[in-house]
Amino acid sequence: MTQTPARRRQRTWSAFGDIRRRPSDYEIGTQGMNWTMRANRKAPFEQNPSSPANLWMRANRDESPLQALDWETFREPDSLTYRSYVTQQNEQEAKVSGVLDQFAAAKADAELSQPARATLAKLFTPTRYPIHGAQQVLAYIGYMAPSGYITNPAALSTADMLRRVTLVSYRTGELQLAWPDDGFATGERATWETDEAWQPTRKAIELALTTYDWAEAFTAMNLVLLPTLDDVLLRQLGEVARDNNDTLTWLLTSFLQRDVDRRERWSGELARFALGANADNATVLRRWVDRWTPRADDAARALGTLFETVPERGRPAVDVATAAAAARERFLAGAGIGSTGTGSDSTSTDSAGTGTGTDSAGTGASTGSAGAGTDSAGTGAGTGSAGAGTNSAGTDSAGAGTDSTTAVHGG
Repeated sequence: MTQTPARRRQRTWSAFGDIRRRPSDYEIGTQGMNWTMRANRKAPFEQNPSSPANLWMRANRDESPLQALDWETFREPDSLTYRSYVTQQNEQEAKVSGVLDQFAAAKADAELSQPARATLAKLFTPTRYPIHGAQQVLAYIGYMAPSGYITNPAALSTADMLRRVTLVSYRTGELQLAWPDDGFATGERATWETDEAWQPTRKAIELALTTYDWAEAFTAMNLVLLPTLDDVLLRQLGEVARDNNDTLTWLLTSFLQRDVDRRERWSGELARFALGANADNATVLRRWVDRWTPRADDAARALGTLFETVPERGRPAVDVATAAAAARERFLAGAGIGSTGTGSDSTSTDSAGTGTGTDSAGTGASTGSAGAGTDSAGTGAGTGSAGAGTNSAGTDSAGAGTDSTTAVHGG
């Protein structure tokens, strides 16, 4: 009598295929964690396939022009888990706290010149608005992404933005205490909403908030807008602050640059992965980059006028814009996308105005408030919540002000 051989038991890590090694902690905590991308699914959510949530996911993720056979094979360069991220950022926050305490003990803010204070009021403390907008877009990217290997770094970059908003708010409160008549904590909303130098940035951020295709939102924010604006508002602002004897701002912007570098590493790697996964993706990414580049350049040029007129030792506006564009192009070249050519695109006509009062997009909004040094936000990926196709977060108002902005992805 012939016996049927026993079926070979699957190994513990069979979900990874025949990899012949133990997966890393990073892979174990990430592989297959995006439930909406499960095998043999009829729809992302266990609802009627024609429900609004499922239609949103299908239109803005599953049918995105950017396609790959298996997004689960993407790996971000730093291989961060939540534990390793928190450990790393705890060390960075210890450095930031130490520097803040040292300068506070020396009463350094009281020694700031009027041009130095004006520079902070025009170029540093208002940044909690655009950075909070970027935070919401990053949270949306993570929520909509087709793999946990993309969701995780996007969620951690969202947390980076929250850290940055919190630090700006804390400094705003300190400056308000040192110089109560200079408009710190009370004037930033008016600067963000009405100052001509900020309106192209505001327009670009609001348009990104109404970009619902997950991959175009990623391209707009991670590949174009932030590489441009971070060069202006971190690197160049830090250098100008140092030139004007504001050592604290130079140090803080240098610390925040580490988060920028990490975001650019995983974003560049994801762009390279997409290019290698599907030859058609090159055309898709190029079209989106060309659409968003003029908006980024407009923002850099307008902010450059503040560098030229406000600091005692500033720099020409054209130099600010040129340097920011060069930084972005270097990043794109490293990501395999190359130069932008003329930087114009017939589809870049902006139809989402800049609005007045509150910044809004999509359906629904939430506002939040926090005193100096605190902030609250829902990110939808480990640090808050997001409904299907909806992501909202509240910004802060530092010190005695009541500044708030609301902008949300609606579905």
